[in-house]
Amino acid sequence: MAFTYRKLLAYFFRGLLFLTPLAVTVYIIYQLFLFLDNLIPVPIPGIGILMVLALITFVGYLASLFFTKPLFDWFERTVFKIPFVNLLYTSIKDLMGAFVGEKKKFNAPVLVEVSDNMKRLGFLTQEDMSPVGTPDFVAVYFPHSYNVSGNVFLVKREKVTPLKGVKNSDVMKFMVSGGVSSIEQAKEGA
Repeated sequence: MAFTYRKLLAYFFRGLLFLTPLAVTVYIIYQLFLFLDNLIPVPIPGIGILMVLALITFVGYLASLFFTKPLFDWFERTVFKIPFVNLLYTSIKDLMGAFVGEKKKFNAPVLVEVSDNMKRLGFLTQEDMSPVGTPDFVAVYFPHSYNVSGNVFLVKREKVTPLKGVKNSDVMKFMVSGGVSSIEQAKEGA
């Protein structure tokens, strides 16, 4: 079997396309594991991360108890009074809540009509914009491709179409990947 220069180059790029995302993913997970494991320095590898997970769970448990909840509420009220800390804390809390809280925000993918021949994918984040004087508008978040940022636009309600039958995570992957990832129809009952 004769190997040509082009075939060899094609094999190299195919291998690169397979191994690079795998290596980067493994590296990020490994670094995250090391970071979490080293938060509580214990000589046994892996115990630190288990202790961090247990601590997070325990604090969540305490925050939900009726007799300790006022203490957590007092702490948040105190944090809200500190100017820069307030901005940072509430922004991070709102962002985390959008993904893991009771009020998840990125669970309503929509298609927004920008013009007659252009539409954008986004996520509906607020259905009532009356507080800012625009009751006929909704807030739609448009993530940037290959970035950890995005823009929020207020859009006329009639220009927004909810996407049905697709998974939210597929829509997010599609947008963040610059349209390279595919969007699949959600299976019934999923």
